[in-house]
Amino acid sequence: MKLTDTQLERYSRHIIMNEVGVKGQQKLLESKVLIIGTGGLGCPAAMFLAAAGVGTIGLVDFDAVELSNLQRQIIHFTPDIGKPKVFSAKEKINQMNPDVEVVTYREMVNSSNIIDIIKDRDYDFIIDGTDNFPAKFLINDACVILKKPFSHAGIIRFDGQTMTYVPEKGPCFRCIFQNPPPPDAVPTCRQAGVLGVMGGIIGTIQATEAIKYLLGIGDLLTGYILIYNALKMEFRKIKINKRESCEVCGKNPTIKELIDYEQPQCDLKG
Repeated sequence: MKLTDTQLERYSRHIIMNEVGVKGQQKLLESKVLIIGTGGLGCPAAMFLAAAGVGTIGLVDFDAVELSNLQRQIIHFTPDIGKPKVFSAKEKINQMNPDVEVVTYREMVNSSNIIDIIKDRDYDFIIDGTDNFPAKFLINDACVILKKPFSHAGIIRFDGQTMTYVPEKGPCFRCIFQNPPPPDAVPTCRQAGVLGVMGGIIGTIQATEAIKYLLGIGDLLTGYILIYNALKMEFRKIKINKRESCEVCGKNPTIKELIDYEQPQCDLKG
């Protein structure tokens, strides 16, 4: 595809970089990213991917906008209260960048629909912006089974973490966290709270990982987990290894069908 004069101007700060250039921008415009969860993590990720010119962005979320969301979910505005989050987010993305096609899925991901959602547009990269452990394990297992790269992240209080999975190139989420924790082991967001800017910090890192993967540049957080504490203003990058006995990505996987775990919502607040 040939960039128009308008696109050459819109993406000029990308194009002047050798790592991107015209070909890289064309690649972004032809790319497809699925964001599961349009909350604290998914909102900034969606906005920056849209601004960057990722051509197709899928948004998955069942919830409607609530007043308490507005402290951190920056794509939603006060007049959006009561509106489905995916529709609210689509409106803002359309206003920001008409180059982007936004595909909405107003549903909660589960073992019966996540494969179809990912395959719907054959997404190139998946961003996990969910706020609960069952969804995070579900996304991990689906991406491993489908051989799709994805970015995991979670935030709570002043802490955040993120890692990137690329098929055959490093550990998956289950290599580190074998199973979801017991229901009462981790406080919910309503109990613990979350600093509003945490989603912006971690969510934009997820968007950065997606862009780097799509362009084939830089070093991804594959084989590492990045941990951030806002109070100490400290980042720690911890090396993690693939677990050969991993139930889903190991040599002899035992998980061959997706699992719907039951657990309270908002364990890690997206």
